[in-house]
Amino acid sequence: MADEVESADADRARLAVVAASNALGDFLRAHPEFEPALTEDEDAGHARVREASPFELNAAWKANLLRIAAADLTGATDLKDTSAALSRLADAVLVRGLELARADCPGETRLAVIAMGKTGAEELNYVSDVDVVFVAEGNLDLATRQAARMIQILGPATWPVDAGLRPEGRHGALVRTIESYEAYLKDWARTWEFQALLKARPAAGDLQLGLDWLASVQPFIWGAADRPGVVADIRDMRRKVAESVPAAERRFEIKLGPGGLRDIEFAVQLLQLVHGRGDAALRVRSTLEALDVLVAGGYLARRDGEDLADTYVFLRTVEHRVQLQRLLRTHRVPDGGEPLHHLARTLGYTTDEGFLAAWRAHATTARRLHEKLLYKPLLDAVTRVPTNELRLTETEAASRLAVLGFADPASALTHMKKLTEGVSRTATVQRALLPVVLHELADSPEPDRGLLAYRQVSDKLGSTPWYLRLLRDGGPAAVRLARLLGTSRYFTSLLLHVPQSLRYLSDNADLKPRPRETLAMGMLQAAARHGEATAAIGAVRAIRRRELIRIAAADLLELLDDQGVGLALSDLTDAVLQAALDIASRGIADAPPISVIGMGRLGGRETGFGSDADVVFLHAGETDAERTAARKIVEAVRTLLGAPTADPPLVLDLDLRPEGKGGAIAPSLAAYRRYYADRARLWERQALLRARPVAGDAALSEAWRMIADEVRYRPGGLSEPERVEFRRVKARVDSERLPRGADPNGHTKLGRGGLVDIEWAAQLLQLEHGEDASLHTTRTVPALAAATAAGYLDRADFEALRDAWEFVSRVRNDMTLARGVPRDDLPRSGPELAALAQTLGFGEDTERFLNQYRRLTRLAHDAAHRIVYGD
Repeated sequence: MADEVESADADRARLAVVAASNALGDFLRAHPEFEPALTEDEDAGHARVREASPFELNAAWKANLLRIAAADLTGATDLKDTSAALSRLADAVLVRGLELARADCPGETRLAVIAMGKTGAEELNYVSDVDVVFVAEGNLDLATRQAARMIQILGPATWPVDAGLRPEGRHGALVRTIESYEAYLKDWARTWEFQALLKARPAAGDLQLGLDWLASVQPFIWGAADRPGVVADIRDMRRKVAESVPAAERRFEIKLGPGGLRDIEFAVQLLQLVHGRGDAALRVRSTLEALDVLVAGGYLARRDGEDLADTYVFLRTVEHRVQLQRLLRTHRVPDGGEPLHHLARTLGYTTDEGFLAAWRAHATTARRLHEKLLYKPLLDAVTRVPTNELRLTETEAASRLAVLGFADPASALTHMKKLTEGVSRTATVQRALLPVVLHELADSPEPDRGLLAYRQVSDKLGSTPWYLRLLRDGGPAAVRLARLLGTSRYFTSLLLHVPQSLRYLSDNADLKPRPRETLAMGMLQAAARHGEATAAIGAVRAIRRRELIRIAAADLLELLDDQGVGLALSDLTDAVLQAALDIASRGIADAPPISVIGMGRLGGRETGFGSDADVVFLHAGETDAERTAARKIVEAVRTLLGAPTADPPLVLDLDLRPEGKGGAIAPSLAAYRRYYADRARLWERQALLRARPVAGDAALSEAWRMIADEVRYRPGGLSEPERVEFRRVKARVDSERLPRGADPNGHTKLGRGGLVDIEWAAQLLQLEHGEDASLHTTRTVPALAAATAAGYLDRADFEALRDAWEFVSRVRNDMTLARGVPRDDLPRSGPELAALAQTLGFGEDTERFLNQYRRLTRLAHDAAHRIVYGD
């Protein structure tokens, strides 16, 4: 009975091999004496190799291929087992080849054969080069002759033996000592050579010497990621490999082309090199094993790891089947005909189309995940973390935190322990992320506060599936989050209430401010879902908070310039006012048309993070009932937007309305017209230069605009008494409005060369040349630019005013972002000044920052003085 089963197994194995491989089938028919090899065990197969003469080596090798292919094709082994069996066969071949070479080149010397590439990783193909390097001790000439003879013997009989991965490639010495390897790796090796060493292992010869060599090169392998540009080097190498395949052949290539095996291998090896510096568990040779430990260590999402492993197994299996057909080294899928039919059948597909569809799907997965992993910014961030900071004991961590700049290392260590304690997936991923987070925080102005905020965000979102996945895989999200939390109390306070908004950090497109129309529509739709006014405005203010987070992040990450910040914040305020006006008008009987006019920085679309909203409300009502209704609506808008809630208030300032604080809270358009025709002073005309409709009734807004244009853009410029009045008021502003004790050279708003200086210069030019329509803008820098283009302003003065306006605006915004509350005066010294300088890109050089500020504002003040006073 046992003989019958064994015979049946042999028949099944023979049929499977003959069906899959023309070459092995031909060999079996020519040498039926090798048919027992189909079912023999590995020891017997290797014994054939160990006992083979040079003339018998080829047959012994093919007999072993028969054995391995039979187990593979009948399903007795999987891909991993098959590749490992082929690699063990390669080891046996190398051992026998070295024995034969020593017989031809007798003498005593220590020589180790190091398997590299797929052989070293135990991932060998049926037909492949066997990559090796040689290390020796003693008689190097003899060792070189033995190594060269081994290559000569094995190449024609088995796999080609390729020593091209040795130092200096084919131009370098075939055999080197350990010391020679170390010297080369220290001074000359390129990134791809460290990448190749990931798979190295002793395979034949003096195995102890091989192990000594392997131990000596380990520090070089795992220190490679400390070298500048290592990530870029690997990316560039992958690009060159893909481009080496002719364009016409790429779609048939399963190894080198896009979506091929190299996409997976390069991504995995880069992750190993970068993260393996601090995590010894990642120091494995095979791709599938590396995927397992990367997932287990939290460096790779489970789903991504599974998808990559499935795709890798599929592509390698296709590669095996293609090579088995004729025992030729190929990585090309046939483009049609019987070769493609044969391949599809051996893979278990009933149709060519079924196989091709599966291949396309796997190739797409390989390419997608390759791009995701090889180009994720977290890799670049990890390489900036010194190796000695990646894995520290508690004592070492406390000491290192102090060196990094944490003022309270004990508290920081407590936060770290809370984030990483336990064996949960969350703790595992945090252990992988924290070195990057800490290193990024160390470069921020407030690392202690940033780490506390990071823990608070993690406590809120740690159990949310997308949170850590976003930080690990979401582009620059982790690095950006750490930088923002350590830089801005304003951003942090906003984010802690809606931590879900950190999703914006993964993609620059998500940090692009939304247009006013989009915001207004979203707010109106959100408000419409709530019948009660408080709930409706709550929905609007929640949208405002999320948009403030977006704009603050974009500003701090330098994705928006100062003009862009002002426009974005102004658009946001416009949309909020429109929604609030709509909510406040609900159910109000006799409500007349109402328009909201933005003044000051809002009107100029130059709103800052700490700005109030200067506005004037107008209505078109004529009856007492309409006036009463308008007043109720305005008061409701102020109350709704200013009420204390978890969302930041929008404070409305109505002091620029006709008659100021003593005037009607919502004047009619007719009263507004009368006031500006009869009683408005020059500074009130001047204020209209920065006024524009921001919300409310379109027809009423247009009627207001016609009145305003007649007042602010009068032809003929200012009369001499008006110029005197303008200068008098400016002098009073300079002397009286600066807060007591404030440094006139360090106040961003009212100081010399500050925002008011520049704005008044622009406004005087607009008042003097009101008939020129090119100056009809509410924005400061465009007004100055138009005046320069029209010849009213010297270009050097324009550049001085523009540069100061942009720099001072950024300083003012960054002070608010850093502290979380508005501030106009520069810190005079100490940590706040240092933090501001750092945020603005001056590092720790506060003196250089102050010199830059003083230089720009001095030039702007001089230019503004010439414009206002004519000297």
